[in-house]
Amino acid sequence: MPRAPRTAADPAPAATFDFEKSMADLEAVVTRLEQGDVPLEEALATFERGVGLTRACQEALASAEQKVELLLARPDGSHEAMPFHDAEDDE
Repeated sequence: MPRAPRTAADPAPAATFDFEKSMADLEAVVTRLEQGDVPLEEALATFERGVGLTRACQEALASAEQKVELLLARPDGSHEAMPFHDAEDDE
């Protein structure tokens, strides 16, 4: 069965997903919409693109969190909670 073509709001396939580029694109979407000079139809399409980027970034972050959880898992199956910041960050 042929796959439906991707729309502007659909994220890129997982194999080619670039989190940093998607975040930069999302920032550009927000900036564009905050300007307020976008025609309604274009604003809706831009907003739809932003929602798609947000969802893709959230999925990427959730996946990364799962990988970190696996890496921190102890052999007995328990987990060790570790902060993500250095003591130097508190200064």
